[in-house]
Amino acid sequence: MKKTIILLLSAFFSITVKAQLPDYKTRIKYLYEGINKQLTDKKNGLYYETTDSAKNENPHSWLWPLCALIQATNEMEVLQPGQKYMQQVVNAIDQYYSNKPPFPGYQDYPLTERKSSRFYDDNQWIAIAYLDAYHRTNNKKYLHSSEMIYRFMMGGLDTASGGGLYWKEGDKNTKNTCSNGPGILVALQLYKITKQQHYLNTALTLYKWVNKYLQAPSGVYYDNIQIPSLKIGMATYTYNTGTMLQSNVLLYRLTHDPKYLAEAQRIAKAGKAEFFKNGRLPGNYWFNAVMLRGYIDLFKIDSNKEWMTFFEEDADNIWKTERDTSNLLGPKPAKSLIDQAAMIEICGRLQELNEIK
Repeated sequence: MKKTIILLLSAFFSITVKAQLPDYKTRIKYLYEGINKQLTDKKNGLYYETTDSAKNENPHSWLWPLCALIQATNEMEVLQPGQKYMQQVVNAIDQYYSNKPPFPGYQDYPLTERKSSRFYDDNQWIAIAYLDAYHRTNNKKYLHSSEMIYRFMMGGLDTASGGGLYWKEGDKNTKNTCSNGPGILVALQLYKITKQQHYLNTALTLYKWVNKYLQAPSGVYYDNIQIPSLKIGMATYTYNTGTMLQSNVLLYRLTHDPKYLAEAQRIAKAGKAEFFKNGRLPGNYWFNAVMLRGYIDLFKIDSNKEWMTFFEEDADNIWKTERDTSNLLGPKPAKSLIDQAAMIEICGRLQELNEIK
């Protein structure tokens, strides 16, 4: 009897706390307002890395946080049709454009401030968001930029270690899941739009390579393979599992081959077991946002609520424990642009899912 009462009280307390949390749309509103108020340079349309300007490495943000923000604003437009949240971020990203040979692409810092490095994955994340937006808006800017990024990323492909894309232009030390998983997604989305076979061929070639060299026996994915030693960097991150999970789901949708759905479900089970501990996912919000994309796409096929509940629990725990008085999120006093953008995406996708349900 005593145990039953305790369980009932615990459940009641959990429901009460949940009810006190703002809904996902309200959280998005707070986070977006915070970005515009504390992390945006109104003079030139660029962004700051964190809210603590004294500790920021550069006057403005690296490109990577904008990869999160462009996806976040896409999700905001999904929830609010007719709004134009993405354009402000597109204008900022354009300031990172570099036409350096052999292929144009985006460098990791604004070109107006200095010449800098170009990463294949930074470019791919932008293409993924742009292709999502193209499906929704038919805006040719998004498609043409994504085709440019595809050409740029293919400059990172060679036969060392049997194939695969390098992580960084001009750096032939590692080939990473984080440059090949999103590369598969870019190629698959371009194939879906254009029906050009070479895009599907690229996706399948990269898919086979990643699974051969970088998938752990459990189903999650290792970080990288070193060149030329072929030593595996065995760290596991949520976003790497996420892109490969999503790749399997998209391959299933395109080919209707059940092996891809079975593999997606295997990866999803492995990802939850690997990464969700004591009510929390690992601390990088944006890595988790990328993983959520794959789980949501899988949920839309198999309707397994197990894929969603732990993301909801993690998002609620972040809001309860890592929020400052300005309603910005993060484990450190200085709140980062990438964390705010990531949580906008997470809340946006969870809200969209609730509306589908």
